[in-house]
Amino acid sequence: MQLLKFFRIDLAITVACLAVAYFYGAWEAVVITLMLILLEIVFSFDNAAVNAKYLAKMSHFWRKIFLSVGIIIAVFGMRLLFPFVIVWTAGGIGPIDAWNLAMEKGDPSTPGTYGYILHSAHGTIAAFGGMFLLMLFLEFVFDTDREVLWLRWVEKPLQFLGRISALSVAVALIALVLVAENLAAPEIRHEVYLAGIFGIVVFLAVNGLAGFMEAAQERREEAMDEKAAEALATGRTLVLTGKAAFSMFMFLEVLDASFSFDGVLGAFAVTSDPIIIAMGLGVGALFVRSMTVYLVEHDALSQFRYMEAGAHWAIGVLAVMLLITVKFTIPEVVIGLAGIVLIASSILWSIRANKKDALLEPSVQ
Repeated sequence: MQLLKFFRIDLAITVACLAVAYFYGAWEAVVITLMLILLEIVFSFDNAAVNAKYLAKMSHFWRKIFLSVGIIIAVFGMRLLFPFVIVWTAGGIGPIDAWNLAMEKGDPSTPGTYGYILHSAHGTIAAFGGMFLLMLFLEFVFDTDREVLWLRWVEKPLQFLGRISALSVAVALIALVLVAENLAAPEIRHEVYLAGIFGIVVFLAVNGLAGFMEAAQERREEAMDEKAAEALATGRTLVLTGKAAFSMFMFLEVLDASFSFDGVLGAFAVTSDPIIIAMGLGVGALFVRSMTVYLVEHDALSQFRYMEAGAHWAIGVLAVMLLITVKFTIPEVVIGLAGIVLIASSILWSIRANKKDALLEPSVQ
C-alpha cells in the first residue's frame, strides 16, 4: 500500500496517457503504449539504481527538480525531440520535412521513412551512448577508494589496476578502436570514431564538473559550518545545493540520455508513431525517476550493499551490447533482462550477506 501511495502520481499520469492513446488510436494504441511503458521500465531499471547513488547527495529541492524539470527534459528532449533532430540532420532534410515524415508513420523498413532514417544513424548513436556508459562502468570498477566489493574475484584485481592513471580512458579508447575497425561498416567508421570520442569527452566533462563542484561545496561548508565539518569527519554525505547540485543534476540528465538511446531506437521496432513513442517511453521514464527517489528515501543502497555494484555491472553489459549493435542486432528483451538479472543477483547477495552478519553478531541477553 505504501508503494502504491508513493507512485500514485505516476499511476494517475499513466491512466491519463492511456486515455489519450485510446482517443488517438483506439485499443491498438493503448496496447502499444503499455508495451513501451514496460519496455522503458525494464530497460532502465539499472539506470534508477545508479541515479540513486548521485541523487542521494542532492537536497530535497533538487530531487523535486529531478522529478519535474528533469522529466520534461527526458520526455520532450530525449523521447520526442531527439529522434526528430536525428532524422533532420542524418536525413539531410529540413525540420518541416522531418516533422511531416514523423506524422506519416511510415514503415521503418522502407527507405526514406522516419524510422528508417533514424535507424540508419544507429551506429553513431550506439557509439556515443556505449562509450559514455562504458566510461561510467570503468570509473566504478577502477575506483581504488571503493570499500564494498561484490564480485571480489574480478573486482579486486580491477581495483588494483585502477592505480594506473587514466586507465579507464585508455581501455575505452582501445574498445572504441576495436568496435570501429571490426564492427563498423567502412562508410560509417569515421562517424563511429567521432561519436565514441565525443561520448568519452562528454563523460569526462560532466563527471569532472560535477565532482569539482561537489568538492568546492564541501570545502565551503567545512570552512563555514562546524556541523558540516563534523559530518565530513565522520564520513556522512553532505547534501548538495546551488551550483554543485545543478552540476550533479546535469550529469544525471546526460546519464539518462545515454540510457535512453537504445530504448528510443528499439521503440521503433514496436511502432513508428512518434506520439505513441513519446507517451509510452515518457511514462516509463517517469516511473524510473520515481523509483530512483524511492530508492534514495528508503536508503536502499545501504540496505542492499551490493546493489550499486550490480547496477554498474549491468551498465557495463549494456555498454558492451550497445557497441555490439553497431553491427549486430540484439533484442531489447535480452538487454533489459541482462540488467535485471545482474541487479536481482546483487540484491539477493546483499540479503544473504545481511543474514550472515546477523548470525555473527553476538546475541543480546
